[in-house]
Amino acid sequence: MSALEIVKYPEKVLRKKCKPVSKITKKEQDFFDQMLFTMRYFQGIGLAAPQIGIPEKLIVVEFEGSIIKLANPEVIQVDGADIMIEGCLSFPDEVAVSVKRPTEAIMRGLDENNRPIEIKAKGILARVLQHEIDHLSGKLIIDYLPFWEKLKFKLKAGR
Repeated sequence: MSALEIVKYPEKVLRKKCKPVSKITKKEQDFFDQMLFTMRYFQGIGLAAPQIGIPEKLIVVEFEGSIIKLANPEVIQVDGADIMIEGCLSFPDEVAVSVKRPTEAIMRGLDENNRPIEIKAKGILARVLQHEIDHLSGKLIIDYLPFWEKLKFKLKAGR
């Protein structure tokens, strides 16, 4: 298996609202495996389908030995708040942004076997899952920047 290409900002697919997946088939299972391989190759801990050019609601996360493959994930409950520095494989030059997110979250979606699943996550895992779910609605870490910093970033990127 070879790594897929990571789409870089300002590519338009990163801003698209992704389509839900109607059913997990062998095609999606294979795609999850390609996403996981690509994420590991580029030393990430999470990856969303639009980051490899596919505007579908699919994410993979690997954290502390656990692999999560989710279709149509959504956050259904949150609690707490914390600010941490986040990076993203879709940004060249290792952009780092302080992002305020809930410290606990409950997410639901479909697992790789097309079964409904609910995940209760805390700390870093909750943050990573929320980051990847943001990608599915076209939201990026730079959207958390203050207005003037966001404007400078967009001007630098030619947008």
